[in-house]
Amino acid sequence: MFLMILGAPGSGKGTQGKLLADHLAIPQVSTGEVLRAAVTDGTPLGREAKGYMDQGLLVPDAVILGLIREILDSEGAEGGVLMDGFPRTVAQAEAVDRLLAERGARVDRVVLLEVPEEELVQRLLGRAAKEGRSDDNLQSIRQRLTVYLEQTAPLVAYYERQGVVRRVPGQGTVAEIAARARDAARA
Repeated sequence: MFLMILGAPGSGKGTQGKLLADHLAIPQVSTGEVLRAAVTDGTPLGREAKGYMDQGLLVPDAVILGLIREILDSEGAEGGVLMDGFPRTVAQAEAVDRLLAERGARVDRVVLLEVPEEELVQRLLGRAAKEGRSDDNLQSIRQRLTVYLEQTAPLVAYYERQGVVRRVPGQGTVAEIAARARDAARA
């Protein structure tokens, strides 16, 4: 099963993505973690990514897609993967679709965690206080939510046209949300 988990910053997609991947016994692919691992391991794509990261630049899609290709070709990914944090744009989604099509697969489900904006703001402000994160101030949170909505709306529409989006209310306990996410992945 090839899944994606989408949600605004603070929606709990990292937590829910891990729980869902564990439940389905498939790897969770977080692009941030994949990039860090490739850099640490010194792989050719990791060295290329490090060059961009060291300059404070975004790692180009071609490099990230190369890393995704390596993961899809790896042992353990035969039964699928859960992608967390990628794709972020329609162009990236089209590229992922091409990678999966090469394997005779497609995106089976997109689990979209929906949380009201004010709750997201409160969660992120709470995280900032708990973790001492200076990037989680009210102004930057609102900006990140705006960017997320602008970038994600076309991506959600893209996958809705394919009939694979399942909207999951992201409020309640972690266990309640996890149960809804599991149901959505199977639906």
